[in-house]
Amino acid sequence: MVDATIPSVRLCTLGDLLLDVIVRTDGRSGPDAEGSAQTRVGAGGQAANVAAWAASLGAEAHFVGKRGSDGAAELAARELARHGVELHGPVEEGANGVVVSLVGPDGARTMLSDRGVAPGLRAEELDVRWFRGCEWLHLSGYSLVRRPIEEAAAKAAGATQAQGGRLSVDLASASGIAAYGPERLLNRLGLLEPDLVFANEAELEAIGGSVPGTLVLKRGAEGFVVDGRSYEALPAEVVDTTGAGDALAAGFLVGGPELAAQSAARCVAPLGAMP
Repeated sequence: MVDATIPSVRLCTLGDLLLDVIVRTDGRSGPDAEGSAQTRVGAGGQAANVAAWAASLGAEAHFVGKRGSDGAAELAARELARHGVELHGPVEEGANGVVVSLVGPDGARTMLSDRGVAPGLRAEELDVRWFRGCEWLHLSGYSLVRRPIEEAAAKAAGATQAQGGRLSVDLASASGIAAYGPERLLNRLGLLEPDLVFANEAELEAIGGSVPGTLVLKRGAEGFVVDGRSYEALPAEVVDTTGAGDALAAGFLVGGPELAAQSAARCVAPLGAMP
């Protein structure tokens, strides 16, 4: 659903393109339980989700990342391209990443990730021409807490900022911040100098309560807060919350807070993280 009143934006994302396996259960569990489920298999990963949502909102969207050589990679890449996203980055012999989301009857989800070859993206594998004319580069937090992809993310940020583009970062994972080290990640963010940082309350607490740049605090069903100003979540029948924060980020980067709220509400209504 493209709004013709919104100026076109060239947006690049860097991170993971994963095969997303979503299983919505009826809530029954246990060793001897037999429940029913609704499933979806397709493209996923935070950076890929943001790119797909941005494209659906009228942006010129580009995804940068390393993907595997198996069937999972082929399926995910084909779907992301169908959403209108241009893909860049090497294909490496090996398994692509897979993320399994278990969704309960209330839409809440548990996520289990195998990132495959994605964290192995190296700075020397990037072509700076991929970021030419990029108005926004959006970095998944997952690309900042592993090597060598963290060095690739820094190179991409430098290339974007050198030609006037802006940088946004999603902190992505409270557990990832804890494992990497909050102070270490804050130091990296200080060097990157992002214009926007997206985080939920757990991620903000994990990193110590403050970040450089403008903070967009995601609060789920309670909406989000930007520089102290609150925005309510729009009414929606919640089926699956997977990817809602990615849809919100894409909407915010393409069109600001109102489009962010609309995109998040659209995302939770069907099963899956893609538009």
